[in-house]
Amino acid sequence: MSQQPFQTEVSQLLQLIIHSLYSQKEIFLRELISNASDALDKLRYTTLTDSKMKSFDFDPKVDITFIEGDKPSLTITDSGIGMSKKDLQENLGTIAKSGTKNFLSKLTGDAKKDSNLIGQFGVGFYSCFMIADKVEVSSKKAGAKEAWKWVSDGKSGFEITKDVKEINGTTITLHLNDEGKEFSSRWKIENLITKYSDHIDFPIFLTFEDVDYDKEGKEKSRQSKTEQINKAKAFWSRSKNELKKKEYIEFYKTLSHGNNEPTDWIHFKAEGNLEFTILFYIPKKASPDLFRADYQSHVKLYVNRVFITDDDKELLPSWLRFLHGIIDSSDLPLNVSREILQQNRVMAKIKSNSVKKVISKLNELAKDKKKYDPFYKEFGRLLKEGVYQDFENKDSLTELLRFKSTLEDGYTSLKDYVSRMQIDQKSIYYITGENENSLRNSPLLEMYAEKGIEVLILDDEIDEIIIPSIPKYDEKDLKSVNRSGAADELDDKNQEKQKDKEKTLKPTIKKIKDFLGEKVKDVKISNRLSGSPSCIVADENDPTAQMQEIMRSMGQMDMPDIKPILEINPDHEIVKKLATMRRGKSFENAALLLFEQAIIQEGGKLKDPSGFVKRLNEVLAKAI
Repeated sequence: MSQQPFQTEVSQLLQLIIHSLYSQKEIFLRELISNASDALDKLRYTTLTDSKMKSFDFDPKVDITFIEGDKPSLTITDSGIGMSKKDLQENLGTIAKSGTKNFLSKLTGDAKKDSNLIGQFGVGFYSCFMIADKVEVSSKKAGAKEAWKWVSDGKSGFEITKDVKEINGTTITLHLNDEGKEFSSRWKIENLITKYSDHIDFPIFLTFEDVDYDKEGKEKSRQSKTEQINKAKAFWSRSKNELKKKEYIEFYKTLSHGNNEPTDWIHFKAEGNLEFTILFYIPKKASPDLFRADYQSHVKLYVNRVFITDDDKELLPSWLRFLHGIIDSSDLPLNVSREILQQNRVMAKIKSNSVKKVISKLNELAKDKKKYDPFYKEFGRLLKEGVYQDFENKDSLTELLRFKSTLEDGYTSLKDYVSRMQIDQKSIYYITGENENSLRNSPLLEMYAEKGIEVLILDDEIDEIIIPSIPKYDEKDLKSVNRSGAADELDDKNQEKQKDKEKTLKPTIKKIKDFLGEKVKDVKISNRLSGSPSCIVADENDPTAQMQEIMRSMGQMDMPDIKPILEINPDHEIVKKLATMRRGKSFENAALLLFEQAIIQEGGKLKDPSGFVKRLNEVLAKAI
């Protein structure tokens, strides 16, 4: 068969792996053994659940052999499910992962040295090209008659030809290069298996030449020996008391196919009426697909240590999709289907208990600001999703939310905000928008700053959806300063003065309102401004400008164009001068500039930016 080229993304990834991850080249063995374990898991599940395969002779194991010398090689063989010609083509010639090409195009500089690249794409097999000039994969699918061989140098492409193989499974032979010859060593292999793969739930055997020497150091005898070099016990089934921190970290690296350490983990075994074990890891970094609809679940389901699935998004609520880990139950049937899982009472209880354990761990983590702030920066948006979606745990998740603030550096909680509230303050105030810097300098905050009142800075677009679902916290209303009535309760002492100003400026307000027409819903005197001449706010019952953009991005293109309210500062010099002017071009230019600058300050987009620049230039020309 003629040589077939790699998919473009595979070629790019191979170059990144080979040239960027050399410092972690030993991980190739971890990846190949993990793949072998997955193949054994799949065949074990098939022999237990498929009536046609129940009589299949299944001897689960991984065998490793090596050759030293001028042409060193390393061979890993499993007796697992095996691969057909189609499987070899799809699994080793392409990367079936949406977004790969787009992500690769963005990788520049230090980003290319990310040691988690392999885990991000699920392409652990390709790591073997770091240490091998040529790779041969011989495989026979369980139950099939034909065997196939895949061969590649990792550069030009690959070939697939028929092969002769008596038993099912896969054999991978690595022809080691100068960088990889160190791995044709008994002690090197044993150390790596102990470090990375001791937890694999199947025996791993190493065949080697055992040499006996006499007293003078001369070789006396040589014989081939085969020894099991791992414990072959499911890691999560072991007692927490016998496991060390280092072992937990190494198992996480196997699960995540990366080299980063986790932030923390939860290992819990339930006994009694319901028996199950969970081992969940909280990563330090979010995976690239975390906020895509086709995100990959990183939690595997086992039944009595028999692998069932790692592709079921119903195992945990979607807001917990950042977790890596294991759920192992003794109370689920081996042939449980995705549909049964969704309706199964046992799974529902496991799910509920798992969520509570995770929340408990997050509460513990939240006590350490140095740990929790980086976690929240990566995964806080998912906690917000939980507040919106998970009614059962809404209150607990609300306590875990963190916000930027006008008074505090870093993040703050609602609980801490309430502890700092002024004695006569009735509400919790927040401002929403797209840009933190713009929000911090918004004229909407001027009155709050003068009164020393803290305002939460919500610059994540999802906040517009999430926060209204928390109308109260600790009996305090949450109020958006982007809305027209938010400042009223803070200015009740100046109501009479405000009425006098409204009466004085009533003709000016009418002229501005008549001129702006359909651009605004109303024009009002502001009680929140001190240094700025104007601002825009939303009516109490209308969506804010940012919420309107979110709704349009969700496909609601036919929604009406909701108008903002323009508030003007009666004490500002510009407004005072407008009050002395007749309506004409100068008045209209100034009124329109007041409106347009308010839009810009709130991060909005002008419909006629060239007109704005022209008007601004005219005003500048007269002022200079």
